Formats: sequence, C-alpha cells, structure tokens
Amino acid sequence: MRCNIFSSGAAALAGLALLGDLVAGAPAEYSRTTVWRRQAKYDFNQKVRGVNLGGWLVLEPWITPSLFQQWADGNSVKDEWGFGQALGRDEASKRLQAHWSSWITAGDFGEIAGAGMNHVRIPIGYWSILPIDGEPFVGGAYEWLGKALDWAGAAGLKVIIDLHGASGSQNGFDNSGRYGAVNWGQGDSVAHTLKVLNKIRDDHAKHPAVSAIQLLNEPLGPALNMDVVRQFYMDGWGNLRDSNVGIVFHDAFQGVTSWNNWGSGMWNLVLDTHHYEIFDNGQVAMSPSDHVRTACDFGNQMASNNKWTIAGEWTGAQTDCAKWLNGLGKGARYDGTLSGSTSHGSCNGKYSGTVDGLSTDDKNNIKQFIQAQLEGYEKAAGWVFWTWKTEGAPEWDMQALLRGGLFPKPVTSRLLPNQC
Repeated sequence: MRCNIFSSGAAALAGLALLGDLVAGAPAEYSRTTVWRRQAKYDFNQKVRGVNLGGWLVLEPWITPSLFQQWADGNSVKDEWGFGQALGRDEASKRLQAHWSSWITAGDFGEIAGAGMNHVRIPIGYWSILPIDGEPFVGGAYEWLGKALDWAGAAGLKVIIDLHGASGSQNGFDNSGRYGAVNWGQGDSVAHTLKVLNKIRDDHAKHPAVSAIQLLNEPLGPALNMDVVRQFYMDGWGNLRDSNVGIVFHDAFQGVTSWNNWGSGMWNLVLDTHHYEIFDNGQVAMSPSDHVRTACDFGNQMASNNKWTIAGEWTGAQTDCAKWLNGLGKGARYDGTLSGSTSHGSCNGKYSGTVDGLSTDDKNNIKQFIQAQLEGYEKAAGWVFWTWKTEGAPEWDMQALLRGGLFPKPVTSRLLPNQC
C-alpha cells in the first residue's frame, strides 16, 4: 500500500495495533517503547471526493460580497475582524446569524451527496471555538458546525473539520479572519491553537461523520519559522493521535513533495495541498492547454508522495477575475486592474456573473480544466473543490457548475476523459 504505515481496510475500531519504537521524529513525550495506534474511521485509500463550504462559518468578502458592500468605497473593512469591529457585537451577530442560517442548509448536504461526493470540508475560525477577550469577532458559528455534522451524517457524507484561522493569523489572508500581518507563532498563539484543536477533538472527533481534523489551513511557511510549524504539527498530531480521525496538515507552501522525509512513525497523517493556477502574473498568462498540462503534472507530484495526499482546495478558474478575490477593493491580474499586472484578457462575465452567462469558449475551457484536475488528483488520495457556492463568481461555484453541466455529475463520471 502507499501512504500510511498501518494496514488498510480493517474496521475502524479493530485497527488497534501494538507498535514497537516507531515514533522516530515525534516529540520526546510521544516516544515510547510501546505505543498504541488507532486506525482512522475513514480509510483514505478510498478516494476523497468533496467540496469546501467556504464563506459560511468564516467570512470571505469575495464569496459573499453583499455582506461587505457597504464598505466597498472606503475599503475599510476587509475581513471578519473588521466586520465585527465596524458593526459592533449586536449588529454583527444579527447579520451573521442570518447568514449562517441561510447560506448553507441541510438541503445543500443532500445535493452534495446526490452529486456523488463523499466529503465536505468545513472551515471554522478559532474565535468561534475559544474566543480571546477584547477581540471584535462574534461568536456563534461553532454551534452551526455541530448542526452541520448531523446534516452531513444524515446525507451519508464525511466531514473534514478545518481550522481555517488561528490566533494572530497564520497567513495574513482575509480567509484567516484578519487580513494583514502574520503574527501566528508569536506570544501564546501556538499554544492557543493547540487548545482550540483539543476542544474540536473533545467535542466532535467521536461524531460518526467526522473523518478528519485539519490542524491549520495554509500556514504561510515563507513568512513563518518552519521549525515552529513542524513542531506545532507534531504536537497537534500527538494530541489527536488516539481520536480515530485522519490528521490533516497543509504543506505550508513548501511544495507538495517536500514532506516525504517528515512524520516517521506518525500514523493517520493526511497531507493537504492547495493548487491554484491564477495567483501570479505568469499563471494567468497561461493558455488553457497549459493549465491542463500543469494540473496533470501536479497530480503526478501528489501521487509520488509517501503519505495520503489530497488537493484540499482547487478551482475551475483560469483567471483571478472574481470580484475581490485578491482582497476587498483590489482588481485582477488577468485584466491588468491589479497593481503590477499586465492585461491578458477581459473579466467580463467573470468579475461577477453566472455560469450560464459565460462564453462558449470559457465554458469549454473550464470544463476541460476541471476534468484534468479530477483525473490528476485521483492519482493520489483525492480532492475537495473550493467552493460549494458563491454570490456571483461562476468559475468557483461548484453548485452552479454542476447545474450548468461544466462539472460532471456524478463526480465520478468523466465528460472529457483522458485529459492527463
């Protein structure tokens, strides 16, 4: 078998095995002559096929621009931190409760399962789990996570609980909850993140729908001390190792093949990598055929790893045209409206629009690109598309892409086979 060190296919609770000294590379407190290991409830040798519920329990302005439209001109509110700060706790809570209760419902889980998927990945922020006094974030999303697990279970879906934002911001992106400086790793931010993960473990690891817990989404390795990141991953793994769940860690932008020499003796590890081909000027300049070739090559890299590897985020987009995708008030590389970029085409119909409103060429290119990625990523452990729905970003909206025939339904079928 490829990937993990335990035998696959055994029943979830029958996988207790006695190990001798197999925890090389783990922290000293985990190094024992005898260690019990638990097999994950979900066998990750089965392909993960899923979708992210982005923009629901962690706000992203480009997914739901209507929630941020009042600040568009002044560009003063860029993230969920600013949302709470600008509105105050009562008004922010009122608007968020209305959003949480309507953006994703039990019906969405049924539609996802009906399309042939087996997973959803649900982003959640630390502030919803263990808030920090004095911060302007509004609580309440964690209760909706509990509802979501029940909805997923009723629909026959598994859930990856994804810690998407950590204290101090692990990447400075708006999707971490706070746009700007990368301060995770300073003060007690790492210790706080471990406490958040322990609460997720204690509250939800035993839920039958939970297949995995992700330690942290997209820590920005180039801006962080990677020794701190690796130690955090080992400590997080140590706290979760007896929980019968997959333990997901992001590649920290170090490269998908860079982790093969790490994690010896650590079981139930799942490497998460995110593949986008739009976030630098060279990528948006690529031709549709170049995008397909690059996706196929990336799938081959994923498959070369010695750990289960999933593409936990990817998209049908070949442009960065979606409104505010690069940050509230910012333009796009593709049409040259982002500072420092050069135009390669028009964002008409892709800045804000519908799948039905896309040109025939755009539809064909998106369909081909999606097919190539499905084929490439299933050479490894599978994929989770970003994202299930948007207010008007047609290249990113899986629900609309499925309904429009650009994403295969069921997702196991192939509209354009043998792209890779």
